[in-house]
Amino acid sequence: MKKRFMQSAMMQILYKGIFRWFLKLIVGVQFPDTRFLRKEGQFIILANHNSHLDTLSLLSSLPGNLLWTIKPVAAEDYFINTLLIRRKGEKDSEHDPLRKMLDAIDEGYSLILFPEGTRGKPEQMGKIKSGIARILSLRPELKYIPVFMTGMGRSLPKGELILLPYKASIFYGTPALAGRTDVHEILKQI
Repeated sequence: MKKRFMQSAMMQILYKGIFRWFLKLIVGVQFPDTRFLRKEGQFIILANHNSHLDTLSLLSSLPGNLLWTIKPVAAEDYFINTLLIRRKGEKDSEHDPLRKMLDAIDEGYSLILFPEGTRGKPEQMGKIKSGIARILSLRPELKYIPVFMTGMGRSLPKGELILLPYKASIFYGTPALAGRTDVHEILKQI
């Protein structure tokens, strides 16, 4: 319990106290009111992915008391409380990305997932991979929350190292249940 409290306090200081203000003042990110997430219980945030700022911005937008309960799913980015998965390579059960995500869900964590699988072009949503639909088909009681971010890919585009100030916004959609178990139908719905 003490470890969880310390982790929660550290994450709130980092994401709400440091990163949020940096993103707001230097990058120009406009953060929405996300207090509605407190009553949602467990969920998966599904967001477009245009920049390495995406995960940092999403975490900084969350209510502070939820930070330690949400794991971003990332290939090679290192953030506190991140569920790291391999993109390619070994296909054994220990490295199976779906299994790792389902295990985290079963442990009570919510997830931040970029269903495109990689960073795309600024202001555009790429093709969604089927992994999220497979997860929701196996956990039909779990809500998903669509999120669209603008401006992140212009502030720090794919392949660039220099951060440019640019007005950026995060838009949270309405939490929803997939309501079905057919992967193709879930993908259409999303």
